[in-house]
Amino acid sequence: MFKIGDFSRLCRVPVSALRYYADLGLLEPAAVEPASGYRYYDAAQLRLVNRIVALKDLGLTLEEVRAVLAEGLSREELRGMLRLKRAEATRRVAEEQERLERVEARLRLIEKEGKMPEQEVVVKAVSEVRGLGMREKVAGTAAIGEFIGDGFAGLGMAGLAPAGPPLTIYHDPEFTPESIDVEMVCPVPAGVTGPVMTPGGRRLEMCSVPAGEVAVLVHVGPYETIGEAYQALAEWVGQHGYRVSGPPQEIYLTSPQDPGPPVTEIRFPVDRA
Repeated sequence: MFKIGDFSRLCRVPVSALRYYADLGLLEPAAVEPASGYRYYDAAQLRLVNRIVALKDLGLTLEEVRAVLAEGLSREELRGMLRLKRAEATRRVAEEQERLERVEARLRLIEKEGKMPEQEVVVKAVSEVRGLGMREKVAGTAAIGEFIGDGFAGLGMAGLAPAGPPLTIYHDPEFTPESIDVEMVCPVPAGVTGPVMTPGGRRLEMCSVPAGEVAVLVHVGPYETIGEAYQALAEWVGQHGYRVSGPPQEIYLTSPQDPGPPVTEIRFPVDRA
Protein backbone atom coordinates (compact mmCIF):
# COMPACT_ATOMS: atom_id res chain seq x y z
CA MET A 1 0.00 0.00 0.00
CA PHE A 2 1.16 3.51 -0.79
CA LYS A 3 0.34 6.79 0.88
CA ILE A 4 -1.41 9.19 -1.46
CA GLY A 5 1.72 11.34 -1.84
CA ASP A 6 3.88 8.34 -2.75
CA PHE A 7 1.22 7.08 -5.15
CA SER A 8 1.07 10.56 -6.71
CA ARG A 9 4.79 10.42 -7.48
CA LEU A 10 4.49 6.90 -8.90
CA CYS A 11 1.70 7.71 -11.33
CA ARG A 12 2.75 11.35 -11.94
CA VAL A 13 -0.69 12.70 -11.09
CA PRO A 14 -1.13 15.52 -8.51
CA VAL A 15 -2.68 14.65 -5.16
CA SER A 16 -5.44 17.17 -5.82
CA ALA A 17 -6.37 15.29 -9.03
CA LEU A 18 -6.36 11.94 -7.19
CA ARG A 19 -8.72 13.37 -4.58
CA TYR A 20 -10.97 14.74 -7.34
CA TYR A 21 -11.03 11.36 -9.10
CA ALA A 22 -12.07 9.78 -5.82
CA ASP A 23 -14.87 12.32 -5.32
CA LEU A 24 -16.16 11.47 -8.82
CA GLY A 25 -15.99 7.76 -8.13
CA LEU A 26 -13.40 7.22 -10.84
CA LEU A 27 -10.53 6.12 -8.60
CA GLU A 28 -11.38 5.45 -4.98
CA PRO A 29 -8.59 4.72 -2.50
CA ALA A 30 -7.85 1.09 -1.72
CA ALA A 31 -8.11 1.95 1.97
CA VAL A 32 -8.82 4.95 4.19
CA GLU A 33 -7.41 5.24 7.72
CA PRO A 34 -10.47 5.74 9.98
CA ALA A 35 -8.81 8.01 12.52
CA SER A 36 -6.99 10.36 10.20
CA GLY A 37 -8.90 9.88 6.95
CA TYR A 38 -5.58 9.37 5.19
CA ARG A 39 -5.89 7.60 1.88
CA TYR A 40 -3.88 4.62 0.65
CA TYR A 41 -3.55 3.10 -2.81
CA ASP A 42 -2.11 -0.16 -4.09
CA ALA A 43 0.06 -0.82 -7.14
CA ALA A 44 -2.76 -2.50 -9.06
CA GLN A 45 -4.55 0.87 -9.25
CA LEU A 46 -1.78 2.28 -11.44
CA ARG A 47 -3.43 0.58 -14.42
CA LEU A 48 -6.65 2.45 -13.78
CA VAL A 49 -4.81 5.75 -13.42
CA ASN A 50 -3.06 5.15 -16.75
CA ARG A 51 -6.41 4.62 -18.43
CA ILE A 52 -7.96 7.73 -16.91
CA VAL A 53 -5.06 9.93 -17.94
CA ALA A 54 -4.90 8.39 -21.43
CA LEU A 55 -8.62 8.95 -22.01
CA LYS A 56 -8.34 12.53 -20.78
CA ASP A 57 -5.51 13.10 -23.25
CA LEU A 58 -7.80 11.80 -25.97
CA GLY A 59 -10.00 14.80 -25.20
CA LEU A 60 -12.73 13.07 -23.17
CA THR A 61 -14.35 14.78 -20.21
CA LEU A 62 -14.18 13.00 -16.86
CA GLU A 63 -17.85 12.11 -17.20
CA GLU A 64 -17.10 10.53 -20.57
CA VAL A 65 -14.10 8.76 -19.03
CA ARG A 66 -16.39 7.29 -16.39
CA ALA A 67 -18.77 6.01 -19.07
CA VAL A 68 -15.97 4.46 -21.13
CA LEU A 69 -14.45 2.74 -18.09
CA ALA A 70 -17.86 1.40 -17.11
CA GLU A 71 -18.00 -0.37 -20.48
CA GLY A 72 -14.85 -2.29 -19.63
CA LEU A 73 -12.35 -0.87 -22.14
CA SER A 74 -9.80 -3.53 -23.05
CA ARG A 75 -6.07 -2.86 -23.32
CA GLU A 76 -6.20 -3.49 -27.07
CA GLU A 77 -9.06 -1.03 -27.52
CA LEU A 78 -7.26 1.62 -25.49
CA ARG A 79 -4.06 1.04 -27.47
CA GLY A 80 -5.98 1.52 -30.70
CA MET A 81 -7.53 4.76 -29.47
CA LEU A 82 -4.13 6.08 -28.39
CA ARG A 83 -2.55 5.19 -31.73
CA LEU A 84 -5.31 7.07 -33.51
CA LYS A 85 -4.76 10.06 -31.23
CA ARG A 86 -1.03 9.92 -31.87
CA ALA A 87 -1.61 9.94 -35.63
CA GLU A 88 -3.97 12.93 -35.31
CA ALA A 89 -1.48 14.79 -33.10
CA THR A 90 1.35 14.07 -35.54
CA ARG A 91 -0.75 15.43 -38.40
CA ARG A 92 -1.57 18.60 -36.44
CA VAL A 93 2.09 19.14 -35.58
CA ALA A 94 3.04 18.75 -39.25
CA GLU A 95 0.32 21.20 -40.29
CA GLU A 96 1.45 23.75 -37.70
CA GLN A 97 5.07 23.34 -38.78
CA GLU A 98 4.05 23.99 -42.39
CA ARG A 99 2.07 27.03 -41.24
CA LEU A 100 5.11 28.34 -39.34
CA GLU A 101 7.32 27.85 -42.39
CA ARG A 102 4.82 29.77 -44.54
CA VAL A 103 4.74 32.63 -42.03
CA GLU A 104 8.55 32.75 -41.92
CA ALA A 105 8.71 32.76 -45.72
CA ARG A 106 6.25 35.68 -45.87
CA LEU A 107 8.25 37.58 -43.25
CA ARG A 108 11.40 37.14 -45.35
CA LEU A 109 9.51 38.44 -48.39
CA ILE A 110 8.30 41.49 -46.47
CA GLU A 111 11.81 42.19 -45.20
CA LYS A 112 13.17 42.11 -48.77
CA GLU A 113 10.50 44.32 -50.29
CA GLY A 114 12.09 46.98 -52.45
CA LYS A 115 15.53 45.41 -52.27
CA MET A 116 17.46 44.31 -55.33
CA PRO A 117 17.92 40.55 -55.74
CA GLU A 118 21.25 39.24 -54.45
CA GLN A 119 21.96 37.54 -57.78
CA GLU A 120 21.88 39.40 -61.10
CA VAL A 121 18.86 38.94 -63.32
CA VAL A 122 19.70 38.35 -66.97
CA VAL A 123 17.61 37.99 -70.11
CA LYS A 124 18.93 35.42 -72.55
CA ALA A 125 17.91 33.26 -75.49
CA VAL A 126 17.71 29.56 -74.76
CA SER A 127 17.68 26.67 -77.19
CA GLU A 128 15.01 24.00 -77.50
CA VAL A 129 15.32 21.22 -74.93
CA ARG A 130 14.43 17.70 -76.03
CA GLY A 131 14.16 14.87 -73.58
CA LEU A 132 11.97 12.41 -71.74
CA GLY A 133 9.22 13.96 -69.71
CA MET A 134 5.94 13.48 -67.92
CA ARG A 135 3.22 15.80 -66.70
CA GLU A 136 0.78 15.42 -63.83
CA LYS A 137 -1.33 17.34 -61.34
CA VAL A 138 0.10 16.63 -57.89
CA ALA A 139 -1.41 17.33 -54.49
CA GLY A 140 0.75 19.87 -52.68
CA THR A 141 4.34 21.02 -52.93
CA ALA A 142 5.64 18.02 -50.99
CA ALA A 143 4.34 15.75 -53.78
CA ILE A 144 6.51 17.55 -56.35
CA GLY A 145 9.63 15.96 -54.88
CA GLU A 146 8.07 12.49 -55.05
CA PHE A 147 7.01 13.12 -58.66
CA ILE A 148 10.51 14.20 -59.72
CA GLY A 149 12.14 11.40 -57.74
CA ASP A 150 9.92 8.84 -59.44
CA GLY A 151 11.00 10.17 -62.83
CA PHE A 152 14.69 9.87 -61.96
CA ALA A 153 14.11 6.36 -60.63
CA GLY A 154 12.54 5.39 -63.96
CA LEU A 155 15.55 6.72 -65.86
CA GLY A 156 17.88 4.85 -63.54
CA MET A 157 16.00 1.59 -64.02
CA ALA A 158 16.31 2.06 -67.77
CA GLY A 159 20.05 2.71 -67.47
CA LEU A 160 19.75 6.27 -68.80
CA ALA A 161 21.95 9.10 -67.58
CA PRO A 162 20.70 12.69 -68.06
CA ALA A 163 22.37 14.59 -70.87
CA GLY A 164 21.87 17.91 -69.08
CA PRO A 165 20.22 19.43 -66.02
CA PRO A 166 16.58 18.41 -65.58
CA LEU A 167 13.85 21.01 -65.47
CA THR A 168 10.27 21.40 -64.35
CA ILE A 169 7.55 23.56 -65.85
CA TYR A 170 4.60 24.83 -63.82
CA HIS A 171 1.58 25.13 -66.09
CA ASP A 172 -1.05 26.35 -63.61
CA PRO A 173 -2.75 29.59 -64.69
CA GLU A 174 -3.20 30.36 -60.99
CA PHE A 175 -1.85 29.07 -57.68
CA THR A 176 -3.72 25.92 -56.66
CA PRO A 177 -1.68 24.17 -53.93
CA GLU A 178 -3.94 21.14 -53.78
CA SER A 179 -3.54 20.47 -57.53
CA ILE A 180 -0.24 21.61 -59.03
CA ASP A 181 0.13 21.07 -62.78
CA VAL A 182 3.83 20.19 -63.09
CA GLU A 183 5.86 18.81 -65.98
CA MET A 184 9.30 17.24 -65.60
CA VAL A 185 11.67 17.12 -68.57
CA CYS A 186 15.05 15.41 -68.49
CA PRO A 187 17.43 15.81 -71.46
CA VAL A 188 18.68 12.44 -72.71
CA PRO A 189 21.38 11.36 -75.19
CA ALA A 190 20.60 11.45 -78.91
CA GLY A 191 18.94 8.28 -80.13
CA VAL A 192 16.92 7.70 -76.97
CA THR A 193 13.24 7.69 -77.83
CA GLY A 194 11.45 6.15 -74.86
CA PRO A 195 8.95 5.56 -73.50
CA VAL A 196 10.27 4.71 -70.03
CA MET A 197 8.12 3.48 -67.14
CA THR A 198 8.73 4.64 -63.58
CA PRO A 199 8.40 2.65 -60.34
CA GLY A 200 5.29 4.69 -59.56
CA GLY A 201 3.59 3.59 -62.79
CA ARG A 202 4.16 6.85 -64.63
CA ARG A 203 5.31 7.07 -68.24
CA LEU A 204 8.23 9.19 -69.49
CA GLU A 205 7.83 10.06 -73.16
CA MET A 206 9.72 12.16 -75.67
CA CYS A 207 8.84 15.85 -75.46
CA SER A 208 10.40 19.25 -76.00
CA VAL A 209 10.58 22.67 -74.39
CA PRO A 210 10.58 25.39 -77.06
CA ALA A 211 13.41 27.85 -77.57
CA GLY A 212 12.82 31.47 -76.65
CA GLU A 213 13.83 34.44 -74.57
CA VAL A 214 13.78 34.06 -70.79
CA ALA A 215 14.50 36.19 -67.74
CA VAL A 216 16.72 34.21 -65.39
CA LEU A 217 17.55 34.38 -61.69
CA VAL A 218 19.71 31.79 -59.94
CA HIS A 219 18.50 30.79 -56.48
CA VAL A 220 21.10 29.35 -54.11
CA GLY A 221 19.50 27.75 -51.07
CA PRO A 222 16.77 25.35 -49.98
CA TYR A 223 13.59 24.99 -51.99
CA GLU A 224 11.58 26.32 -49.01
CA THR A 225 12.97 29.80 -49.70
CA ILE A 226 12.60 29.80 -53.48
CA GLY A 227 9.48 31.95 -53.25
CA GLU A 228 11.74 34.91 -52.45
CA ALA A 229 13.57 34.45 -55.74
CA TYR A 230 10.31 34.16 -57.67
CA GLN A 231 9.05 37.46 -56.30
CA ALA A 232 12.39 39.19 -56.92
CA LEU A 233 12.40 37.98 -60.52
CA ALA A 234 8.78 39.03 -61.05
CA GLU A 235 9.52 42.52 -59.72
CA TRP A 236 12.55 42.84 -62.00
CA VAL A 237 10.54 41.77 -65.05
CA GLY A 238 7.85 44.32 -64.31
CA GLN A 239 10.33 47.13 -63.69
CA HIS A 240 12.33 46.56 -66.88
CA GLY A 241 9.64 46.63 -69.52
CA TYR A 242 9.03 42.92 -69.96
CA ARG A 243 5.99 40.72 -69.52
CA VAL A 244 5.79 37.02 -68.73
CA SER A 245 4.79 35.08 -71.85
CA GLY A 246 4.75 31.48 -70.61
CA PRO A 247 4.80 29.20 -67.58
CA PRO A 248 7.80 29.46 -65.22
CA GLN A 249 10.56 26.88 -65.34
CA GLU A 250 13.03 25.59 -62.79
CA ILE A 251 16.35 24.11 -63.90
CA TYR A 252 18.14 22.06 -61.24
CA LEU A 253 21.85 22.77 -61.54
CA THR A 254 22.81 20.53 -58.62
CA SER A 255 21.63 17.13 -57.45
CA PRO A 256 20.59 16.16 -53.89
CA GLN A 257 23.90 14.26 -53.60
CA ASP A 258 26.03 17.35 -54.28
CA PRO A 259 27.67 19.09 -51.30
CA GLY A 260 26.55 22.57 -50.46
CA PRO A 261 23.19 24.26 -50.92
CA PRO A 262 20.94 23.46 -53.90
CA VAL A 263 21.28 25.72 -56.94
CA THR A 264 18.13 26.33 -58.99
CA GLU A 265 17.84 28.49 -62.10
CA ILE A 266 14.42 30.11 -62.34
CA ARG A 267 13.27 31.08 -65.84
CA PHE A 268 10.34 33.25 -66.90
CA PRO A 269 9.65 33.22 -70.66
CA VAL A 270 9.33 36.91 -71.54
CA ASP A 271 8.74 39.36 -74.32
CA ARG A 272 8.68 43.14 -74.44
CA ALA A 273 5.59 44.71 -72.87
